[in-house]
Amino acid sequence: MKKNIVLVGLMGAGKSTVGRHLAKRLKMEFYDSDAAIEQRTGVNIATIFEIEGEEGFRAREEQMIGELCEYENIILATGGGSVLSEKNRQVIQKTGHVIYLSTSADQLYARIRHDKSRPLMQTDSPLQTLTNLLNTREPYYLEVADSIIKTGQQRINVVISRILLSI
Repeated sequence: MKKNIVLVGLMGAGKSTVGRHLAKRLKMEFYDSDAAIEQRTGVNIATIFEIEGEEGFRAREEQMIGELCEYENIILATGGGSVLSEKNRQVIQKTGHVIYLSTSADQLYARIRHDKSRPLMQTDSPLQTLTNLLNTREPYYLEVADSIIKTGQQRINVVISRILLSI
């Protein structure tokens, strides 16, 4: 097993929830790259997007993921778009066992449709946006993944068990 476990997938796939449970189960530290960015900047992701745009946010994300991947024996939940950066893809593959939490756009939409804190979902057609994001990002998730775990309507314990069997 590599020294870290890194969770990738679209927003709403369960990275933060699964990561917290998995860290508790394995007695490892848990980090969420988006939460770490918010803690460092003192503002939420939506505000960063509003002020700096997606490009500014992605630069902060790249820096934060680089820093977090220097730690050992952690569970890291990455932002859904973090895999767009080649630098992020390289560092997470080098430092961790990467698990892609795979979920359909319909399932994702059902989970996050009422969440106003997600800047990329503030569109007239959020389901179409999710479908487009999945189509764009899934090749990168598959590229970096050491394991692919389907998440949908199964209980968290089932997902955790599948992850434990994959590492």
